Amino acid sequence: MVPEEIVQAIRERSNIVLFTHTHPDGDALGSLLALASILESIGKTVFCYLEEPVSHLYDFLPETERAQTRLEKYRTFRQSAAGDILAIALDCGDCDRLGENKGEFLKETSFLVIDHHQSHEDFGTARWVDATRSSTGEMVYELALALGAAVDKNCAFNLYVAICTDTGSFRYECTSARTMHIVGELLKAGVRPDTVAGYLYDNYSRERLKLLEMALGSVELSHDGQIAFMHVSQKMLDDSGASIEDLEGFINFPRSLKVVKVAALIKESGSGHVAVSLRAKGQCNVSEVAKKFKGGGHRNAAGFRCSGKNVGQVIEELRTVLARALENDDHDQAGHC
Repeated sequence: MVPEEIVQAIRERSNIVLFTHTHPDGDALGSLLALASILESIGKTVFCYLEEPVSHLYDFLPETERAQTRLEKYRTFRQSAAGDILAIALDCGDCDRLGENKGEFLKETSFLVIDHHQSHEDFGTARWVDATRSSTGEMVYELALALGAAVDKNCAFNLYVAICTDTGSFRYECTSARTMHIVGELLKAGVRPDTVAGYLYDNYSRERLKLLEMALGSVELSHDGQIAFMHVSQKMLDDSGASIEDLEGFINFPRSLKVVKVAALIKESGSGHVAVSLRAKGQCNVSEVAKKFKGGGHRNAAGFRCSGKNVGQVIEELRTVLARALENDDHDQAGHC
């Protein structure tokens, strides 16, 4: 159920600004665009803010033109609202993921947070956090029902992409009976799964394929093959001509190996940061692993960022932490036999 304080806060305000996390994925973007449509259908004036332009991987989403990247436009919207304004952050596990302007955004006196991350850190004035949900998109659909709002075809398309991407096309354990019921309703609204699949999985560039070739060559197995590391350097990105966004989904290749229980994708950026994505198959809580590096996420999907370390150093630190996490999990399972 949607908390009544969330529904009431939305009903009480005329102007609503929507945020999501930096480097937004399908769930973040789909949820943002869908909620904008839902709120406008009940008479709200909506402003969507992104720190960077929509990735080419998701520029097929309907109504991406809603998303604004200029901070000045947000400030103008805020000023014109004359205090009658509500902020909503979607799919943000912590306030740092709002980006470099988080301090300004958090000054909003009414700030809602809608999120499904297991490792969520509280921020905002009211929160609806449900780690049992498959995606933020699923929660946005429930919010539409609670508000009595219609879900048109474009909105349904965006919600389907949100749910589909965060469930690994309905393969992950977060996929529930309720998830599939909602997906059925979205299909009734006109969404075609084959069309979405074409956009998501049959729409890659040559540059991405070249980068994938390089990344696969970097795969290293550890701990009797149970841990897989893949890394992508800035040089690989430069040589392939691909972008950092093209890395989406790469981690699924080492994760798909039969013996692998947890996979790590280590990405080097030109700014001196290293970003790490972690994926597991249920035998290792990677959310807890990510927390050790000041990151977070879900039990089977998490990540973190760090600076001042190179890829090799990060891999060696991770190797130790992941091996220990797997050993602890093995002991826990043995204790329940």
